[in-house]
Amino acid sequence: MAVNLSAHQLRKDSIVADITNVLLKHKLGKGALELEITESVAMQYPEQNARLLAELRQHGIELAIDDFGTGYSSLSYLKLLPLDRLKLDRSFVKDIESDPNDAAISAATISMSHELGLTVVAEGVENEAQLVLLSSMGCDLVQGFYFSKPLAAEECFRFIQRNL
Repeated sequence: MAVNLSAHQLRKDSIVADITNVLLKHKLGKGALELEITESVAMQYPEQNARLLAELRQHGIELAIDDFGTGYSSLSYLKLLPLDRLKLDRSFVKDIESDPNDAAISAATISMSHELGLTVVAEGVENEAQLVLLSSMGCDLVQGFYFSKPLAAEECFRFIQRNL
């Protein structure tokens, strides 16, 4: 399960205890939770956030940088954050078929992420052509309306059962 973490939540002193208590309460083990923070939030206090994220990761929580490429991109800080995944922002995916700059940025981001040992998720995939192009670039995972619009919890369970 991936959950977005806000700047306010990230600054909360009890964030690590709060999250680990929920995981224990529901008997969720390593890899059951992925926290996503936006690039701009991560870069607000990069050293402090790197320490906090490292502590969360020690508890088996996976970490992703969301909306990559739209915020305060600082590659020097990116290498310091203990991340598992990088989520390529949909603004680069939207016109990837027709805009050579978007294609180049996407390909470079995927390559760089893999060199850093990160899995890449492309956001905003809306058609098969985007999916094929991103796959040819080596993108690991994709998400978007091509697969499904956002669903309520019960609808989501039915969708998963139908598509397993």
